[in-house]
Amino acid sequence: MTEVILEARNVYKTFQISAGAFRPKRPLHAVNGVSLKVHRGEVLGLVGESGCGKTTLAKMLLGLLPQSSGELLVDGEPVGDAHRLHTARMIQPIFQDPYSSLNPRKSVGAIITLPLKVQNEPNPETWRKRVEDILDIVGLPKQVYGNYPNQLSGGQRQRVAVARALINRPQVVICDEPTSALDVSVQSQILNLLQDLREELGLTYVLISHNLAVVEHMATRMAVMYLGRVVEEGESQRLFKEPRHPYTRALLQSVLTPEPDLGIPDAHLGAVYPNPVDPPSGCTFHPRCIDVMGNCSREAPSPIPTENGHVECHLYDTDAAA
Repeated sequence: MTEVILEARNVYKTFQISAGAFRPKRPLHAVNGVSLKVHRGEVLGLVGESGCGKTTLAKMLLGLLPQSSGELLVDGEPVGDAHRLHTARMIQPIFQDPYSSLNPRKSVGAIITLPLKVQNEPNPETWRKRVEDILDIVGLPKQVYGNYPNQLSGGQRQRVAVARALINRPQVVICDEPTSALDVSVQSQILNLLQDLREELGLTYVLISHNLAVVEHMATRMAVMYLGRVVEEGESQRLFKEPRHPYTRALLQSVLTPEPDLGIPDAHLGAVYPNPVDPPSGCTFHPRCIDVMGNCSREAPSPIPTENGHVECHLYDTDAAA
């Protein structure tokens, strides 16, 4: 088994949400007891509906949000205890929208050089050469060094964002919907670039995406989140072929197909997403589950180990079935 480079141990993140004038605030458990291990060199795909807690978890891994409780470890060191610059050196993000994540008033060279300044890298006279080298690695000509983001295409901007993330050679890159804002014709280029960089630089990815085709193409492991919990986790190939949790099956059934006669697929999830401030009792997925049983509304399922991960569902709880 390869080395664990990123780990979450029973992590919670709770926000206090206003319930209206003259009413006390109510807790919203955006991340509700997540435990995950990311091994060096793998790609963990993090999937789930909007609001399930994916981005909140990513922000905590980056050190941008403190966890309410639990432990977050990067290369064995707690994120909260590590120096912020050390965490930034180890983990870097690639954001969703290259049109808003790049400063329009800064040149490409200044944007990519900024992490070197923040990290107090020695030998400033070598910085330009390092930026030009990383531009070449991500497939951009050195001539764009003096250009501004508005002079570049969407795909080129995202390559600049990739270069900025990699200029200090981090070990982990968190990709938050890295291709969703790009044209379809450009998406495959960026994905292939990320794959090549992973092999060339020995990177580890946490890939957050709604696009299951992207996750299937990129991820070696997959974690499925629902209302702040990881309800199923394991090798991506197995999860796509033999999903165990009813929610995972519903997500896979919701994928659009190119066949025009098939229409829009029905995932049997209903039209209403549960209120995260007032989640359902027991298994929080039970109001939308087609395999619901009597104890689902009363008891929350415990993680049940599988061959290479776990699943949280009473369907596989032999004690409950008995």
